[in-house]
Amino acid sequence: MIKAIHVLNGPNLNLLGTREPEVYGHETLADIEARLKAAAGKFNVALTFRQSNHEGDLVTWIQQAGRAGEPVILNAGAYTHTSIAILDAIKGSNADVIEVHLTNVHAREHFRHHSRLSAAVRGVIAGFGSRSYDLALQAFLFASATGES
Repeated sequence: MIKAIHVLNGPNLNLLGTREPEVYGHETLADIEARLKAAAGKFNVALTFRQSNHEGDLVTWIQQAGRAGEPVILNAGAYTHTSIAILDAIKGSNADVIEVHLTNVHAREHFRHHSRLSAAVRGVIAGFGSRSYDLALQAFLFASATGES
């Protein structure tokens, strides 16, 4: 049974709500955090919600979650397409990660079509706006409730 889930957000996600709202929507990261915490609370699951513009912070947080055996919902932002360090953190710590994206990255610029992280994560959810986070949370809660690992 899952007791805690980490939601980790990469660069520029602190600008949600004001950064290109026609692409990323009008919700802020705080709005998403409040909604997810309320949903997780119904299942007595603690939610740690963090954002950093620094790759090393994400690496450290992934390693901590992996060592604790706690799953991660990860929106690595642009690091998705560039970070071997984050890939290595996922693999090295055996972190159980669902990669999320607000937009359908495959319908955007070509450089966004490849994720360096996807090969090491449980799954990828993209294109549902801020609800991509909710879907990842539901996937972890369902897996926990049904005994899937």
